Amino acid sequence: MRTVLVVPEGGAPSGGGTYDRRLRDALAGLGRPAREAAVPGAWPDPDPGARAGLSRVLAGVPDGTVVLLDGLVACGVPEVVLPHASRLRLVVLVHLPLADETGLPQARAAELDGRERTVLRAARAVVATSRWAARRVADHHGIGGVHVVEPGVDPAPLSPAGDGSRLLCVASVTPRKGHDVLLAALAALADLPWWCVCVGPGARDSSAGSGPEAHEERLRDLVGAHGLADRVRFTGPLTGAALESAYAGSDLLVLPSRAETYGMVVTEALARGIPVAATDVGGVPEALGLDAEGNRPGLLVPPGEPDALADALRRWLTGPALRDRLRRSARGRREGLAGWEAAARGMAAVLDREGAR
Repeated sequence: MRTVLVVPEGGAPSGGGTYDRRLRDALAGLGRPAREAAVPGAWPDPDPGARAGLSRVLAGVPDGTVVLLDGLVACGVPEVVLPHASRLRLVVLVHLPLADETGLPQARAAELDGRERTVLRAARAVVATSRWAARRVADHHGIGGVHVVEPGVDPAPLSPAGDGSRLLCVASVTPRKGHDVLLAALAALADLPWWCVCVGPGARDSSAGSGPEAHEERLRDLVGAHGLADRVRFTGPLTGAALESAYAGSDLLVLPSRAETYGMVVTEALARGIPVAATDVGGVPEALGLDAEGNRPGLLVPPGEPDALADALRRWLTGPALRDRLRRSARGRREGLAGWEAAARGMAAVLDREGAR
């Protein structure tokens, strides 16, 4: 069965981009290769040239083909997508509902929400990356039967355990990821030994413009105001060996997001036996999961509350017994993580179903 995968072109490293790329490769490994069409543009706010480019891509796909569209590309442009809905078998993959991006003006969020609803209701099928996200999309947009295909995770070597002081945050530098909350929490821990490395692209690294430069400037001001310049380092995006080195040199992953549909960096940390301190939002509890004995390999705190995050980090930094317990649980959870082949099999089942209809 022919399948076309439509994704955003290029851009900085992101969970959605990693999902698209690894899913494509895993489908090929199952003997189900998908022809990738990467479309340039500042999605979900493309200029006329980008809209025309997507229109040309869809127009060039033969009738009856199953087309798997990244929601970042599809959901903001119903006027481009809907003319093809009757002749193509459209499946939309929602990484993050467009209106859930933190910091959007209310009118813009409402506009994106309506555009997304129009696209999703016209699609043959909708796929989300967690059970929470599937319920959220189905209930919010009035769609039945949203499929769930959770991200896989690549096997990785165990990271050596340190004294607990090495904190790592892997997240795009955008308001949704909560770096301001993290900095405020760390400022309350000045009496303890710790170092924090923040890995992820910012505004100037993102073709989608998802990290406003004003937010980055605010974070730099907060680092200075809290006196954290010697203890917090923003590296920008890292990939390959450099990212592996960042994980290997950390004791605890911290993810202070205000919203997440899954949180792939959580399972990336667990694949290395690294415990997690994260906000209890969206699909993060699903990603964190439980080990075989029913223990959680990390700490969950409410979103947007620096005091709660500071309390969790203080317990981690001052509690050797807690650190040992969470490390054991993280290593146990590591054994039960699913790889990308499982994700590809799940997606293939959705695509096969739509191809047969």
